[in-house]
Amino acid sequence: MSPSPRPGREYVLTLSCPDTAGLVHAVSGFLVRNSGNIFESQQFDDRQQGRFFMRVHFDVSDPDVDREILRHRFGPVAEAHGISWTLRDAATPTRTLIMVSRFGHCLNDLLFRCRTGALNIEIPAIVSNHRDFESLAGTYGIPFHHIPVTKETKPEAEERLLGLVRELDVDLVVLARYMQVLSDDLCKELEGHAINIHHSFLPSFKGARPYQQAYERGVKLVGATAHYVTPDLDEGQIIEQDVVRVDHSLDPDDLVTVGRDVEAQVLAHAVKWHTESRVMVDGNRTVVFR
Repeated sequence: MSPSPRPGREYVLTLSCPDTAGLVHAVSGFLVRNSGNIFESQQFDDRQQGRFFMRVHFDVSDPDVDREILRHRFGPVAEAHGISWTLRDAATPTRTLIMVSRFGHCLNDLLFRCRTGALNIEIPAIVSNHRDFESLAGTYGIPFHHIPVTKETKPEAEERLLGLVRELDVDLVVLARYMQVLSDDLCKELEGHAINIHHSFLPSFKGARPYQQAYERGVKLVGATAHYVTPDLDEGQIIEQDVVRVDHSLDPDDLVTVGRDVEAQVLAHAVKWHTESRVMVDGNRTVVFR
């Protein structure tokens, strides 16, 4: 594992803009002028759309240069090249609210990775429409909020959720097998800041028992997809996908076990890349600097 970023000294700059000559020189020149030393730099030229994407992880040696000064000084560079950009402190953990229903494998995996430092996140709350994992949240010392959802109470439940997001200054919402469809308004409110996980059987095997349907059809691959939440159900920009080969010897319970392992790993990758500013949305697609 690489050393932890130093607070207030290491930053991540991400940017996108029309692809023109001199962009890399403009960014590197800015860093040189501000005592920047590049640890990692990745770029992508989308020749189909004529767009340029870049992620730079760097530190600054001048103690008088902080994030606000960097933001102020990069403004004219960005304006000159039509750049959309973000700059964040690489050490600051992403405040992440996790939502779950009655399948806890993804929740448990995220909690463990957070505890061990594999994910640079801070979890101020776990929200669920059931109480199944209240005790698990307690073992990690994380506040658990039980927000039941029915057709009649859904607007109130979502308002409570949004209240928590605002009150706790949440940066990211993770639907770790949260089995409720979010309203269009809530999806729009969280757009770009909410990640969902589902089995890759969608849309072929919809409903409550996708693995049973997969078994009956004799599937040869089990997979999962992590994507951003948008008002179009399960149509958000894809961040990560993976599959595992299976065969006829596995019964439905075996497929569930395999599927849950893939779901947990795929979601963990998506959360990690998002919180490290490695994911850039490009229309209906994403650019992911792994």
